[in-house]
Amino acid sequence: MNDKTISVAVFDAKPYDIVFFNKANEKYGYDLHFFEFRLKASTAHAAKGFDVVCAFVNDAIDEKTVSILKEHNVQLITMRCAGYNNLDLKALFNTIHVTRVPAYSPYSVAEHAVSLLLALTRKIPQAFNRTKNGNFTLVGLTGRDMHGRTIGIVGTGKIGKIMADIAKGFGMNILLFDVFPDQAWAKNIGAEYVSKERLFKESDVITLHCPLTPETRHFVDLPSIELMKNDAVIINTGRGALIHTKALVHALKHKLIGGAALDVYEEEDKYFFEDWSTEVIEDDTLARLMTFPNVIITSHQAFLTQDALESIAHTSFENIRAYFAGEALENEICYQCGQNRDSCTHAKTGRCF
Repeated sequence: MNDKTISVAVFDAKPYDIVFFNKANEKYGYDLHFFEFRLKASTAHAAKGFDVVCAFVNDAIDEKTVSILKEHNVQLITMRCAGYNNLDLKALFNTIHVTRVPAYSPYSVAEHAVSLLLALTRKIPQAFNRTKNGNFTLVGLTGRDMHGRTIGIVGTGKIGKIMADIAKGFGMNILLFDVFPDQAWAKNIGAEYVSKERLFKESDVITLHCPLTPETRHFVDLPSIELMKNDAVIINTGRGALIHTKALVHALKHKLIGGAALDVYEEEDKYFFEDWSTEVIEDDTLARLMTFPNVIITSHQAFLTQDALESIAHTSFENIRAYFAGEALENEICYQCGQNRDSCTHAKTGRCF
């Protein structure tokens, strides 16, 4: 880009973003500006004069926002996350290039899922609260071994495969579901790809690691929940809308399942990443979920490790560097890719358009 310093507007920036992005930028020398507010149509004019917009999972990059970014000659949107269901890819196609961070630290997410699983099944939050108040009794804290039980892993990308490795270490039986099965890998670890119905029927633990697409939206709904064992638990560190939340509340209320541990929520964009401790939670479904003793909710923190934040910053900056160097964009996504990967020009040219 000649000798001009590349300018980057980082939206929805948290203190940890600022620390790790500034540290990584010592190598790249970009002109970084951090905005605490989220990117949406009403704030998009803040991108005026910037070459690049760096966005996150709850930024609303809809058609109107895209139009404003185009008006201000933004050349690249680099998502500092893996998910991109908050982007209007159709509006962006042939207009603004989009890159993402597809695998910043799959270990951080898989390990958080395991933490949630153990906290839920061994009643760690209840035990912590008791002992903190001087109550050292054990009544009501009986848990379950994971060894010998069956885990159903939905989505066998990098995170799902790491989850399977951990489950194997626990001595669990492993069932898998993915529309693109890796049979050789499954055979090697002693796991089995099965139908959705069988996975729900036989699993003691169901953990979600697939992307959110029109096909996977509400993957966990009432009919699938009704197939589950009444002591089975659901773990979700993927995307909130993989679960039909009202169906989950119904199942918990009527004791159809044993519990749930969620790092994501279907309508999380208003609440997650923000401090609502002194405010009324107006979302009745979220408020109801928080009342169940067999539910654990964390606020989309599965990614939040030092290793992941370093990787996110590095990959985001490498995506920017590659774009302005005229190189292939390894991590580019577009509307055409989502419709038919084979028809996208990315495979031939290294770029989607």
